[in-house]
Amino acid sequence: MNISLPETLKRFVDDQVADRGYGTSSEYMRELIRKDQDLQQLRGLLLEGASSPPAAPVDDAWFADLRQRARKAG
Repeated sequence: MNISLPETLKRFVDDQVADRGYGTSSEYMRELIRKDQDLQQLRGLLLEGASSPPAAPVDDAWFADLRQRARKAG
């Protein structure tokens, strides 16, 4: 895959490669794509959580129960 960039963006990418220790511009672009994938996945999980039914409140009693279950499991 080849990507054409205007000169200003090419200089920016070249600067990022040099300043941030990437070996090539391809490594920099791969990291940007991975970060975007992670962001998209996080957004999906947040939307899924926002549309799910309410759960039990996370309060002192919830944490006490969690600690008790962890002690029993350990």
